[in-house]
Amino acid sequence: MTCLHGRALEDEFLSTARELAGDVESRGAGDRYLLTTHALYHGGPVSWAMTPKILDVAQIEILRDAAETMGRIMDKITAEYLRNPEFRKLFHFSPELEELTLIPTGYEQMIPIARVDVFFNEETGDYQFCELNTDGSAGMTSTVEVTRAIQTYRKFAEKHPNITTYDVVGEAIDAIRDTYVSWANADRFGSSVDHPSLCIVDYTESASTDEVEDFLWRLSDRGIYAQFCDIRDLRIDHVAGTDLLMAPGGPVSCVYRRAVTSEIAEKPCAGADALAEAARRGLACVIGGYRTWPCATKTVFAIMHSDAVDGILTPEERAFIDAHVPQTVLLDADSDLSPYAEKDRWIVKPAGGYNAVGVVAGLDCKTQEEWESALATCAKSGGVVQAYAPQYRTPTLRGGVLKPGEDPLDAPEMSNMEGLFLFNGKFGGVFTRCGMDNVIGEWTHRLNMGCLVVE
Repeated sequence: MTCLHGRALEDEFLSTARELAGDVESRGAGDRYLLTTHALYHGGPVSWAMTPKILDVAQIEILRDAAETMGRIMDKITAEYLRNPEFRKLFHFSPELEELTLIPTGYEQMIPIARVDVFFNEETGDYQFCELNTDGSAGMTSTVEVTRAIQTYRKFAEKHPNITTYDVVGEAIDAIRDTYVSWANADRFGSSVDHPSLCIVDYTESASTDEVEDFLWRLSDRGIYAQFCDIRDLRIDHVAGTDLLMAPGGPVSCVYRRAVTSEIAEKPCAGADALAEAARRGLACVIGGYRTWPCATKTVFAIMHSDAVDGILTPEERAFIDAHVPQTVLLDADSDLSPYAEKDRWIVKPAGGYNAVGVVAGLDCKTQEEWESALATCAKSGGVVQAYAPQYRTPTLRGGVLKPGEDPLDAPEMSNMEGLFLFNGKFGGVFTRCGMDNVIGEWTHRLNMGCLVVE
């Protein structure tokens, strides 16, 4: 399938910016706007691209199908994980972590909030999945605000009045509320079913603080009392004859858990134990129940390619995996590493990693020895080796105030990655970002991109 319309629109946008000599004034205005929002990083505006990702309706339908098909596969794998002890063994979790993932949620939806990342070829319509995210899927606020910051967008919009954008934060809040309403114990809190006492929970040092603040503001605007709490500060108290999950700001009936499960396992504390007990006893509805973790591991792609999913997935879903999920192999200290010697074809990832930490692409290794060392380290830690997925590159103007001597017309080609949000299994928007390196992550100086949809 050829999808040239959206790609041509990106070139048109770039031409418009170049006609304005790189639109230096609007870049500075974009930074000033972002300073008034929650799209911040270490107190300043997030790094952003002046050039947005522009998708046409046909491309959005491809991405919608990609996200929702993967969402159904994730649901089936999660259900099998909960049902089948032999299937659970394939993930190599510790007994403590496995016990955590088996805590019932009290609602039917397997994974209320997720983001599945793809490398999308805008010209052919083909795509390859990079990874799956469940706990603490981020990028919502940045996507919304960077889209608003793009000043050239106004001139472009004069030619294309049928532009739409996504409010992924609003979609996420809808998913949280809908999941809570469906929770078996929601009526325990009487009239609070539509307005739960909500707490966003994470480790402070790992939290996307500005995005959390955006959520708190938006929840308050909807009449929902919400607070942020470091997971360490949670506790269970006996109040007026009943046990309640308590945060420093008061009792909690609904938890939006953004603390990643592997980090909870790495940083045990009384607060994490209290949250697990509250979930187990039905004292609070935990959005992002611990059962979301198996599909967020890098191991899950290896399992998708294995015989273990025979009888779980349909032939069409198996074909979907073969076409769109890179070959992935779980390694251990005894693995034969010789099939992965051709460094430019492979990338290694920690099995339980997140935020691209510990990910090494063979293309980034300057020598064969450096690659072999990264591969051996990955194997010893039980990580995965994955076929390196081709990344689609587009010319990109950097947003924000230019550095001294920086050419305002410089638009180097950057690799693109699209994060496709799923809210209760339904496609809800795109988190777009780009970068110069072969791994796109916060620590590789990525740029956040706006996202426009043109009919």
